[in-house]
Amino acid sequence: MYKLLLPLLILQTNILFASSTHDHDSDNHAYMHKNIDGSNTVIDQNKYNIFVKDLSNVKIAIVDVKGMVCDFCARGIEKTFYDDKSVEKVNVDLGAGKVLVAYSNTKKIDVDEIKNIFLINGQTATNVIIKEL
Repeated sequence: MYKLLLPLLILQTNILFASSTHDHDSDNHAYMHKNIDGSNTVIDQNKYNIFVKDLSNVKIAIVDVKGMVCDFCARGIEKTFYDDKSVEKVNVDLGAGKVLVAYSNTKKIDVDEIKNIFLINGQTATNVIIKEL
């Protein structure tokens, strides 16, 4: 029983810590606070083409995100994904609520793992689409 509760307690502690150390109402953020839901926006095809331009033999995760309200949120997401050695490139479009993650083709992408990364960082991944190049 304790083995099941410990991960949930750790996750809850991380979420509480993140929300208590990051004040979304502060005027110190460069981005205007708009709670954009990526599932309500369309990916900018030009930005996508620029993202994939120098990539080949990769898998791209296109993630719709709700709750990214500032540059601090976006940089945290980038950092978390770059901690994974199979991630080749990350692009966060704060204004559209979209995140693009290029994984090496050998990576077995786990959508639940991706959603958990956002949850730990205080956002919600509302949809994940995987494309292969």
